[in-house]
Amino acid sequence: MNYTFETLVMALLAFAALLGVAFAHDSLFAAHMWVAFFVLAGGTVVMLRRMQFAPTKASAPSGQPKALQSEYFDDVVRYGVIATVFWGVVGFLVGVVVALQMAYPELYIEPWFTFGRLRPLHTSAVIFAFGGNALIATSFYVVQRTSRARLFGGNLGWFVFWGYQFFIVMAATGYLLGITQGREYAEPEWYVDLWLTVVWVAYLIAFMGTILTRKEPHIYVANWFYLSFIVTIAMLHIVNNLAMPVSFLGVKSYSAFSGVQDALTQWWYGHNAVGFFLTAGFLGMMYYFVPKQAGRPVYSYRLSIIHFWALIFMYIWAGPHHLHYTALPDWAQTLGMVFSVMLWMPSWGGMINGLMTLSGAWDKIRTDPIIRMMVIAIAFYGMSTFEGPMMSIKAVNSLSHYTEWTIGHVHSGALGWVGMITFGAVYYLTPKLWNRNRLYSLQLVNWHFWLATLGIVVYAAVLWVAGIQQGLMWREYDDQGFLVYSFAESVSAMHPYYVLRAIGGAMYLLGGIIMAYNVAMTILGYERKEASVAGSPAPVAAQPAE
Repeated sequence: MNYTFETLVMALLAFAALLGVAFAHDSLFAAHMWVAFFVLAGGTVVMLRRMQFAPTKASAPSGQPKALQSEYFDDVVRYGVIATVFWGVVGFLVGVVVALQMAYPELYIEPWFTFGRLRPLHTSAVIFAFGGNALIATSFYVVQRTSRARLFGGNLGWFVFWGYQFFIVMAATGYLLGITQGREYAEPEWYVDLWLTVVWVAYLIAFMGTILTRKEPHIYVANWFYLSFIVTIAMLHIVNNLAMPVSFLGVKSYSAFSGVQDALTQWWYGHNAVGFFLTAGFLGMMYYFVPKQAGRPVYSYRLSIIHFWALIFMYIWAGPHHLHYTALPDWAQTLGMVFSVMLWMPSWGGMINGLMTLSGAWDKIRTDPIIRMMVIAIAFYGMSTFEGPMMSIKAVNSLSHYTEWTIGHVHSGALGWVGMITFGAVYYLTPKLWNRNRLYSLQLVNWHFWLATLGIVVYAAVLWVAGIQQGLMWREYDDQGFLVYSFAESVSAMHPYYVLRAIGGAMYLLGGIIMAYNVAMTILGYERKEASVAGSPAPVAAQPAE
């Protein structure tokens, strides 16, 4: 593992952070630069030590070559899997804390651990840290296998990985320090955005370069989804975060947009981040790992191409449905609603394609908890992509908007679709990347599956009821035209639902901790002796035909 270039870059960045401390125009910027310095200094030490997470010769499965060197660049994928699991547990933990704060406001700890600072930390940790690392790691793994080519750019993959971890830490600490642009998504300040742009361009070069140097003539559909995710997120990030800093040694900046233009830009960014970061990228994951785990080809390759082009064309227009009954022109609101309803068709085309890939292998749902996770992920994808278009209809949105129903919808998609398909991919990759015969424990995977599934059901169902109750309380008038309930009364009525939400989130967190333990034990080379999974007979190894 050659870290020479990356070590030099991190050392230079640490020196630049010290200069930022010395010449900072405000105390917040100086504090953030101290964070950057210590993180970069620690990273430089790690790189100088050249910490290895590679498999050992003794761990290679029987019947397979025991060479440590692969034709593919898998070291960065191994680090990516570990980072995915780590940030997943962190993000879930912060989510549970935030849920408890909603039920028990006395848990606010000023100034750094208030709801206003922890909420964006939670969303960014689960979306960009957990989800982003999963997408980077799996895309590097998939593009090499489907292109039959080593990752382009040599050590560029290491720059992408470590540069992205640095972005995560800077964004997270910025949230806790109160250093954000103060907009809808509480975006990090301008200098963190600039760094992410550099890392993302390197990511695009590494991924696109691998496709251009491929030995396989065909570009597999998963790579189309990954590529659309990378390109579109770059466009969204640059446009949404256009800002002019007040000074180059201070945190303050002014956005290029204001008023209703700023709202439209943010929801163009927000909804398409859902569409391309949390949907297209993870669909690339689905189109590779579901067929691999099921041992079956994609049900319809033609349908996957139609799914791809229809999805990316329609999604980009759907953002205005978040701004119904606002100052946005009515025609723009209607445009967002119409395209949202149209999105139901390609979304369900992808769901059907994923589920029907199991044709001839449905029995594996009974015996394989990993494929079970992938199937439940696809089911949640189908459910949330029906609920989303339904909620975009103006008559429904007038009841659901600003209520907990929206939160339940978002989490059924995020926890059910994004989380479950990522868990399945992690469980598929871990034994292969570390040359283990199998995971440490399939029974623990089964426990993880049921805890996560029940946690999602409790979370989403509770918030559906809470949201509808909220919406109805807010619009309840008496005979004289006065509101029946005050806003404070509607907040008080939410307490039992908030408690149940925290319980559902805690179940999901416990499943994530079990996953972290299972992955760690697999990496260390342990195998737990198990007779069966969930009371089912243990799978019998395939026998040669006679």
